[in-house]
Amino acid sequence: MLTDSQAAELRALLEAERDRILTLAHDASSFSRDRDITRIGRDSVDESAAEALYGTKLRLADRDSESLNAIEMALVRLASGNLGECEECEEPISFARLRARPMSRLCIPCQEDREEGN
Repeated sequence: MLTDSQAAELRALLEAERDRILTLAHDASSFSRDRDITRIGRDSVDESAAEALYGTKLRLADRDSESLNAIEMALVRLASGNLGECEECEEPISFARLRARPMSRLCIPCQEDREEGN
């Protein structure tokens, strides 16, 4: 069970990460709407580089969307008092792990088992 100060610290971490992702999403959205070919140039290398950058931004935005969902789920678990409980074994997740990755749903042993395919 998390103390009030631990819960407040994790909430602040989650909200800060959510704000960072939302800022990046806004930037990516602006970038995708602002694809003026005259600024890029007509050189095929410039166009290829611009398309590669565009694709990378879209992939990052997609990954960030998944992270945003994980953050929102963690905030719900925090509000309900379930953040910090492993979803597999129901043992506590260490505060150090939660501080490093506050959206963690599994304790380290269960996460390792999952990654090993057990």
